[in-house]
Formats: sequence, structure tokens, C-alpha cells
Amino acid sequence: MSPEGKPSYLATDSNHGYLSRFADHVEAVQIDMASTLLDHARELLNEPKASPRELRFVATRLMEALADTLRVAQSRGQRLTVTDDPPDPPDGNCEMSRPAG
Repeated sequence: MSPEGKPSYLATDSNHGYLSRFADHVEAVQIDMASTLLDHARELLNEPKASPRELRFVATRLMEALADTLRVAQSRGQRLTVTDDPPDPPDGNCEMSRPAG
């Protein structure tokens, strides 16, 4: 992220160079941190005695993690090759593909 708040993207023809591997590592760390934060937020939201200050704190951290994760998704999306082939259907193991009930 630039000082002006604009996203920075890595432009390279190789996914095997040092900077590409470093970017992949940073992205993996950001996604792992978001996952850990999500677990913490779930625990906090299940705590009836959670204070408004604690809830605001976790909400702020969740917003930061979501912004990082969206930036990772956008960056990775730009690196994917676009095809006319539709993606494979989900295998039914994903929570989002389960019927509500």
C-alpha cells in the first residue's frame, strides 16, 4: 500500500522469482492472520460479557483483515489467465454450497 492508500501490485512474468515468492509468503501470512482473527472474533461474540470496547477493537481488526484479504484476492485474480471455460462446480464440501436449514 502506498502512503496515499493506493494498492501496490507486483508486475512480473515469473511466479518463481524472489519477489513473487515473497509476495506469496506475505499473502499467506495475511490470510492466516485473518483466519486466526476470525476465530477470536467468534469467541468474543459468543462471550455475553464482551465490552463495547472489545467489540469495536475486534471489528476494526476484522476490517483490516478483510481489506488485506480482498487485496490478496484482487492481486491473485489479476495473475490468473482469463478463459471462457466455466469453473468446475463445487463438490458439496463447502459451507456456502450447503442448503440453508
